[in-house]
Amino acid sequence: MNLWFKFDKRIFKYFSYTLMLQVIPIFIISSFLVNEINSYLFHKQMIYYFIASIVFVISAFIPWRRIVWWFVPLFYVGNLLLLFAVEFIGKSILGAKRWIEIPGLGITLQPSEFIKVSVIMMLGYLIGRTPPPKDGYGIFQFIKLSLVIIIPFLLIAKEPDLGTALVLLITGYGVLFVVGINWRIWTTIVLVLGLTAPLLYGQLKPYQKKRVSDFIGKPSYHVRQALIAIGSGGLDGKSKENSTQTQLKFLPVSSTDFIFAYLGERLGFKGMILVISLYVLLIFNLLYISAKYSNDYLIKAFASGLAFLIFVYMGVNIYMVIGMAPVVGLPLPMFSHGGTSFIIFAVIFGILQNLLAFKDYSRYNSDSKVTMRTNNQY
Repeated sequence: MNLWFKFDKRIFKYFSYTLMLQVIPIFIISSFLVNEINSYLFHKQMIYYFIASIVFVISAFIPWRRIVWWFVPLFYVGNLLLLFAVEFIGKSILGAKRWIEIPGLGITLQPSEFIKVSVIMMLGYLIGRTPPPKDGYGIFQFIKLSLVIIIPFLLIAKEPDLGTALVLLITGYGVLFVVGINWRIWTTIVLVLGLTAPLLYGQLKPYQKKRVSDFIGKPSYHVRQALIAIGSGGLDGKSKENSTQTQLKFLPVSSTDFIFAYLGERLGFKGMILVISLYVLLIFNLLYISAKYSNDYLIKAFASGLAFLIFVYMGVNIYMVIGMAPVVGLPLPMFSHGGTSFIIFAVIFGILQNLLAFKDYSRYNSDSKVTMRTNNQY
């Protein structure tokens, strides 16, 4: 018991407390805005925070390095089966079949959210088993790792949920870019995508093409209202009572996809720059962690994967709100109101903290003790 207590204290030393502190201002600003928009949604968000904190603690203390060899492949395959099941037993909402309803509970599950975690885990697991050579992975290993990304991408795109599918695609290949792929492969991919872009556009569904045409031509109603809200906020923002775009319901989905527009209306240009700066610092810290532990491919995959996940969500959402990208329905990460997103990020942050805490330990034994792989004496 004494040894376990000492072991626990020692593990807490390796948590990245900076990483945990960086997300707190994001939560505070988000909660402040959601509360002003709708107090009922604010109370729901507090519940989401509570659930996410429990999930984070559980994820942070599961012995991932001990179970990774069997859990990760099983978790990945299980997620794929759920994505397949959506096609047959999925529940349609607003014309999209993305959810599975749990019988008797009335709760819906969106497998496309959980696949992000399993893809990052699977990439880290496979890369850890076969690290890249000095000049990066060759074509055969690249194809093997690409299948881990492309199979769920196609299943999610078919739902249809092109926004989430593209986030998964960019995040997965972002991890491979950081880990190391031969530069000739990337050059070939860029050329192929450039040449086939018209063909790919032709495969889009009518409503997806309309979003692209709205982006190129006249902005949609949502974007016009968002731009009015941001413009009216000016440099310092307006009081809650004078934030008419949101309070009078001109700005649609102001607590979720377009919350950045309310941020601009309420806290102005300074508020928007503050939030963007918080995200940028968080992303740089994650990339720093990825570079610092470059020989630990589980940490590298999770840190870089989380960095790309936040970057893509943030970038697409903000560009969408200001009319510089098509509207695809992606939330602002850990900021827009919504439970699933908070929980998924809590899981990834928890796993990353665990991997950092146990970076110097080679195994867990059945007595919950560990052997340390280090030259330092404690």
